[in-house]
Amino acid sequence: MFGCGGCRGREQGRYGALVSVARAERLVNLVLCLLSTRQYLSAEKIRGIVPGYSDAPSDEAFFRTFERDKTELRELGIPLEVGRNKVVDTVDGYRIARRDYELGEIDLEPDEAAAVALAVRLWDSPELTGAAHGALLKLRAAGVDVDQAAPTVVESKVRTTEPAFGPLLAAVQAGQAVAFDYRRPSPAELRERTLEPWGVVSWRSRWYVVGHDRDRGAPRCFRLSRVVGEVRKLGKPGAVRRPDDVNLMAFVANTNTSAEPPQSSTALLWIAAGRGAGLRRRARVVGERSVDGIVGDLVELDLQYPDTAAGWIAGFGADVLVLEPEVLAKSVRERLLAAARGPL
Repeated sequence: MFGCGGCRGREQGRYGALVSVARAERLVNLVLCLLSTRQYLSAEKIRGIVPGYSDAPSDEAFFRTFERDKTELRELGIPLEVGRNKVVDTVDGYRIARRDYELGEIDLEPDEAAAVALAVRLWDSPELTGAAHGALLKLRAAGVDVDQAAPTVVESKVRTTEPAFGPLLAAVQAGQAVAFDYRRPSPAELRERTLEPWGVVSWRSRWYVVGHDRDRGAPRCFRLSRVVGEVRKLGKPGAVRRPDDVNLMAFVANTNTSAEPPQSSTALLWIAAGRGAGLRRRARVVGERSVDGIVGDLVELDLQYPDTAAGWIAGFGADVLVLEPEVLAKSVRERLLAAARGPL
């Protein structure tokens, strides 16, 4: 029976990518483990603590993997110390001295500092926070003296306000298609989009997801602040692959530069009497109405960017109610509900 060479190639490529990710995660866990202890840890103790080693089918397979990892860390310039905690110990152990590992003072230019800051925001993810915390808990449970100066918790530095950021980034990493409701500012409408995501990037202080739009049959980018509701996963992980010749940042920049300026739209709002001074300065009073027994004014507000105005309007809380358009009203309601739920 003959197989498909192209299919085998794709499967081998996916397998290789998964193996590469697993190796990288194992190396990060190994560094966290050895950096967080003052004791020398034997290979067997490391095997029981660091995720990725316990899956080895035999002792020989574990030691081969461990030797390769030690060599790779040394080639990366990470100083591994070899020694024994007591004279009576029969095997060598390993650790990383913080004095040798930590960098000295670095002087960066403003643009270099900005690039490093963005990389840190993406690297310090909630997933890594949990992995680092779990690794240190295993160290303590195994009786290892964990250095109190070690980073017991790696805090997330991603400060995006868009709920879609996490699910879309996870879909990119998993190579999985997604579907979501997307709000267009002009004309104001809400449509479902089906996307094969290639990456999430930040451009001019806004976050975008780039990928293949199945509905249009072409590459598209979507601003995360316009994604409404839940991001739904479709199909199996590993089915989406980013083309090698796509520059995500350039694609977003070119798309936004060539786009026509949005047309302004008019929103109808209710503002409680004597409230919402900031909105009133930009609005026109067109009538009066009582909502739940509270007297207020009907106002019209010209908006050029309705998606960014939703957060501003939501800041006025119960003093303001969006009546039209429904897309803006729904966006404001979602922000108020999210604020009421509080941080997870």
